[in-house]
Amino acid sequence: MDGEAMKLVILETSDVHGSIYPLSYADNKPKDVGMGKIATLIKNERAGNPSTMLIDNGDMIQGTPLLYYYARFDKSRPNPMAVIANELNYDCAVFGNHEFNFGRDILDRAVSDSKFPWLAANIVNQSTGEPFFGKPYIIKSFDQGVRVAVLGLTTKYVPNWEKAEHITGMRFEDPVETANKWVPFLKKEKKADVVVLSYHGGFGRDLDTGKAIEELKGENQAYQICQEVPDIDALLTGHQHRMIYGSAVNGVTVIQPGCNGTHLGKVTLELEKQQERWHITRKMSELISVAGVEADAGLLNKVGDYEKDAQNWLDQPLGKIEGDMLVRDPMKVRTEDHPLIEFINRLQMKASGMDISSTALFNNESPGMPENVSMRDIVANYIYPNTLRVIRITGQDMRDALERSASYFKTYSGGLIEVSKAFTDPKPQHYNYDMWEGIDYIIDISRPAGNRIVKLDYHGVPVKMTQHYDVVMNNYRAVGGGDYAMFSNKPVIKDIPVDVTELIANEVLEKKVIKAKVDHNWKLIY
Repeated sequence: MDGEAMKLVILETSDVHGSIYPLSYADNKPKDVGMGKIATLIKNERAGNPSTMLIDNGDMIQGTPLLYYYARFDKSRPNPMAVIANELNYDCAVFGNHEFNFGRDILDRAVSDSKFPWLAANIVNQSTGEPFFGKPYIIKSFDQGVRVAVLGLTTKYVPNWEKAEHITGMRFEDPVETANKWVPFLKKEKKADVVVLSYHGGFGRDLDTGKAIEELKGENQAYQICQEVPDIDALLTGHQHRMIYGSAVNGVTVIQPGCNGTHLGKVTLELEKQQERWHITRKMSELISVAGVEADAGLLNKVGDYEKDAQNWLDQPLGKIEGDMLVRDPMKVRTEDHPLIEFINRLQMKASGMDISSTALFNNESPGMPENVSMRDIVANYIYPNTLRVIRITGQDMRDALERSASYFKTYSGGLIEVSKAFTDPKPQHYNYDMWEGIDYIIDISRPAGNRIVKLDYHGVPVKMTQHYDVVMNNYRAVGGGDYAMFSNKPVIKDIPVDVTELIANEVLEKKVIKAKVDHNWKLIY
């Protein structure tokens, strides 16, 4: 009947990365994250909005020690994230790039354990061209007669990161072209009143100006989708771990709810029936924080045995440190070569096959590695879910990056060495001071910032400013994060799409004994 109205609410989680419990696995202290808290928000929203959909936008099954433990050691039970999502009655999920990290067996199990469909319109069978996982979209009908279509898309850049054997037989097609193929079908053939795209990818351009904010290599095409695909009502995004809400691009309402279950995304569409058809009269997007929200104890109990086993495993020794790898004075770690930094850099070099590496001591709470190393010790030191990337830089880029790091220190004029305010205010940024391996360099902090690298050698000869060098570093730094603009838009030679914490754990498990050592390839003078 004309004049009839309804409100449709679409709830989005994205990049939860296996976060279920509201805690930090480094020390088990409470933290405002996870599906336990998200569940409370979901139930509250459903109670107030009978016409509600719940969609996960990818990167669900990887990222916490709980999921790492499950994937590596506990394959007899259903995937814990599927258990959680089933309990919450998800309508569908989309594949993120990290869904493939543990291999096809774990992924296929997660899909089969799920009571909801996983969507992948642009992941197709190389031979047939048909959707590889079978389901490109869903249609959900509500009591009022409104038909809502959800089309699932994944960043086409996955083959640049993932191991070939994990994506055998798949072709990742362009999501813009795929959307332009399916959206008209959903509107005309399937008579969808509302079309929602759930895209595990983000924005390569500024939402307001359209100006490129990163190298446009096809990893994050959400802006292009909004501009080039007609008849989209809402676009759910992810991958970049950004918090985007209250925004629209070319009339398309967009949203991105951060990561690790810190926020629930909410898109509200108000519809009215006119001339026997439903029309959207108002659209909005918002993020709801889990801060201060009580976790759903009943939901957490569903995976309590998983958590108990993972916690026991976290405290089981993986191997030993021979020598001293403890951090007693963070400033000392940053002013002279330290075994913890040496170990991480050497591991990054091994994982990438490169001979130059950089990493950081992320904060002043890093305890270092004790004699008996557990997984909890690893996550206490390597606190970010970084992966690794190899980029090709010039000698000048290398020098500029070292000067950026050297500006961490105040110009020395006697007394104690101090940290520059640029690295402490308005928030601590100790993670933006890098230490390198594979080159020899000297920092003179008595000199002004920008002119402190007084020696820079590679294989015993001075680094040539115009020569190219391949360097492995974390993914955040590799895109210029932390004001390392010299790294932005550099050629990516290799991606290693495995969390560094996993690389460390695997190395300790394999070696059993790690020797604490340094080669004194760099030093600080004043």
